[in-house]
Amino acid sequence: MTNHGHPPADDAQSAHDDDEIGTSQPNAQGDGETYVGPDGVAHPRRIRSFVRRAGRSSEAQKRAFDALGPKFVLPYAPAPLDWPTAFERTGAPRILEIGFGMGDGTAHIAKLRPADDFLGVEVHEPGVGALLKLIGETPLSNVRIIQHDAVEVVQHMLPEGSLDGVHVFFPDPWHKKRHHKRRLLQPPFVALLASRLKSGGYLHCATDWQEYAEQMLEVLGGEATLENTATDYAPRPDYRPVTKFENRGLRLGHGVWDLVFRKRG
Repeated sequence: MTNHGHPPADDAQSAHDDDEIGTSQPNAQGDGETYVGPDGVAHPRRIRSFVRRAGRSSEAQKRAFDALGPKFVLPYAPAPLDWPTAFERTGAPRILEIGFGMGDGTAHIAKLRPADDFLGVEVHEPGVGALLKLIGETPLSNVRIIQHDAVEVVQHMLPEGSLDGVHVFFPDPWHKKRHHKRRLLQPPFVALLASRLKSGGYLHCATDWQEYAEQMLEVLGGEATLENTATDYAPRPDYRPVTKFENRGLRLGHGVWDLVFRKRG
C-alpha cells in the first residue's frame, strides 16, 4: 500500500490499472461500474489503491525469505487470525501497519515497543524481504507479516474490536486528480478500520503531501466513531522515526503531517 510519497511512474502504467480493476486488488470502495469476469458474469468494478511495481529482491532479502519467512510471514486466509498462535504469546496489544515499504520504520517501532505485537501488511516482495532481514538482524520477535491486499486482510482476518492501533504511514498520494479515487484513505475504508479498533484504540496516519493530509483530516474527522487527539494535525509521536525519505523531503522544505485519531468509547 505505502509508496512513501512516490506517485505512479507514468500515465501509461496507471492507464493499464483501469483494465485490471477487480481482477486482483479490491479497494474499500467500488466505483459503481461493472466488468465481465472470466466466468462471463458481471461483477462490481473495484478500484485498486496500488499497483504492483517491478522490483527484484536482493540476494540478502531472498536469504531472509528462505530463513525467516516460514515463521514470520503468515499466509492469507479468509478467516480470523489466531494472534496467540501467530505471535506465540497472549495479552499483548495488537497493532496493524498497512504498507510498511522497506520496513525500517516498522522494525524501529517494534524494537522500541517490545510489549506490543505488530502485524505488517505489504504486497511488494522486496519490502517484505527487507523487513525479514531487519527482523533477523535486530532481532525481533514481535513482528509478523502478511503479503496480501490490506483491504482483504482487514475485512476477513481481523474481527471487529480486535486492534489496539493502526499505522498508515506515507500511503501512495495518487497525486493526479483523476487518480484520487485510488487513494487508500477513503470513507468506506476508514469506517472499516475504525470498526476493527477497540474502544480507545488509535489510528495514526502520516503523509508528506499537504493536499492528501487535508483530505485525510476531512475523512477521518467525518468518521463518527473516531475523535481527533489534536485540534487538527498532531505532533509526530516519539515512536514514529523520521525516515531517510522524510529527512530528504524536510531538507527540501516539504512538510510532513501526522494525524492521530482514537476510537470513541
